[in-house]
Amino acid sequence: MLFFRPGRVAEAVALLAEHEEARCLAGGATLVAMMNAGLVTPGALVSLAGIPELARISAGTDGGLRIGAMTRHNDTAGSLLFHAGQRVVPAAAARIANQVVRNMGTMGGSISFADPAADYLPALVAAEATVEIAGPQGPRLVPIADFVTDWYTTALEPGELVTAILVPPAPAGSIGIYEKLDRVAGDFAIASVALVLALEDGICRAARIAIGGCGPAPVRLVEAEAGLVGTTLTDAGIAAAGALLAAACDPVDDVRASAAYRRAVVPRLLAKTIDRARRALAA
Repeated sequence: MLFFRPGRVAEAVALLAEHEEARCLAGGATLVAMMNAGLVTPGALVSLAGIPELARISAGTDGGLRIGAMTRHNDTAGSLLFHAGQRVVPAAAARIANQVVRNMGTMGGSISFADPAADYLPALVAAEATVEIAGPQGPRLVPIADFVTDWYTTALEPGELVTAILVPPAPAGSIGIYEKLDRVAGDFAIASVALVLALEDGICRAARIAIGGCGPAPVRLVEAEAGLVGTTLTDAGIAAAGALLAAACDPVDDVRASAAYRRAVVPRLLAKTIDRARRALAA
């Protein structure tokens, strides 16, 4: 197998174009495991470890953040650059697998594999992030809500790679909470909820909710959020939002849980997440 370690994004793109069966190697936490299991056999590996600009988080003057695709999970989890509702992203990073995997894995690698039970995607959907992509036709931006196109399938075209994730400023006074139901700590989610919530005098002024693990991509529903905004977040209102989201989910049966169980826990997990957010905002 051929192995390349380019020093610039343009070199990586050229190598991917030259070698049709090449795969990008980010942290390797997922790709190497898949190779060891015989699930993928790339003809070449293009390591992104030698491209410095891919491995940093930087803040813009507007409060938005640019997260390089090679940023490690632990660096994201511990970063002080995230504020208000943006904190849903490091909250998700802190729940990924274990310390060893968080030291290896990268955000770009994780979202490129698009595992529906992984932690980043719902958090990035709730944060309304954008994916920055480089390819033979030049750079382009894809909203995270459009990035996953099917089960384990993304909007990446042949020869393209993720270079960064852009997180915009969060609503004023908001908080970001990530909650997941898993069999054991660090396991993939049976179901998860990523929430960005803003309250003012007990009234919900903004709500973004993304459900993970219950379909090929995170589930976000405008109707569910609209039913909460402008209210005091009553139990009945939260239950109604949870029911809408559960109905919109398209989960599968697998070794972790049945599809019916996943739908059943979504409203309860949403209520738990909103309760955590309200208590944190009141603290």
